[in-house]
Amino acid sequence: MTAITTRKLNDYVGAEVLDLDVDRLLNDNDLPEACLAALEEHGVLLFRELNISHEDQFAFGRKLGDVVKIPGYAIPEVMEISFDPANPNAQYFPSNDHWHFDGSMDDIPAKAALMSASVVVAEGGETEFASTYVAYDTLSAEEKERFEDLRVVHTFESIQRRSYPDPTPEQKADWASWPVREHPLVWEHQSRRRSLVFGASASHIVGMDVDEGRALLADLERRSTLPDRVLRHSWSVGDMVIWDNRGLVHRAGPFDRTKPRILHRTTLAGDEPIK
Repeated sequence: MTAITTRKLNDYVGAEVLDLDVDRLLNDNDLPEACLAALEEHGVLLFRELNISHEDQFAFGRKLGDVVKIPGYAIPEVMEISFDPANPNAQYFPSNDHWHFDGSMDDIPAKAALMSASVVVAEGGETEFASTYVAYDTLSAEEKERFEDLRVVHTFESIQRRSYPDPTPEQKADWASWPVREHPLVWEHQSRRRSLVFGASASHIVGMDVDEGRALLADLERRSTLPDRVLRHSWSVGDMVIWDNRGLVHRAGPFDRTKPRILHRTTLAGDEPIK
């Protein structure tokens, strides 16, 4: 298998991939397997100032797995992340400010995502990542036993209400149209690794007092995203990041939304249900 050179970015999550260009990404047939192995190890891969085109990002994404199509974009496999009013999903993007994983209301959450920067802001707008594998591994033995059978309800309303605490009737109807999912708090992956399943879409814990359950979820999120456990990436134009959506939560940092900030994301379809 092709070897790639990496440099760790954090003791807990993230590595920069060195000495790689777009030509090699597209033409080295052994590279996708090497990248997926590195992604499993590090959770996040940074390709600094790669300057990949949207078409080539999609092409490389296809080498890593099945790519999700998002209607409404020039290239359906490459979604624009921006607050441009013309963006068909702009209304949902404020929720990106909260810790989450993608696809928490889907039958199977996304496997991974690639995101590149086209326009960046002078201040703020970072993307932060935290490992949910580490979140589980650092629990006490008593906590691991206590959490093993807990189940958590995830809703679209839960995450959207953080950005829109006083929603319109139209927003409420939209949120109610999304499926409600119940996931285990502890996900045992096909790899046999375990992670915690939490984030802003988590509404409550089944069979537990609502306030007590939410307090527990908030505490787990706080502990799992302590500053020393978080990889905080400040974007430069041309950067590309790939992250393991099954073993991470992520969020966007605040910035002046009157200023343009444009990222482009390609999502890899999930192949492993949460169980």
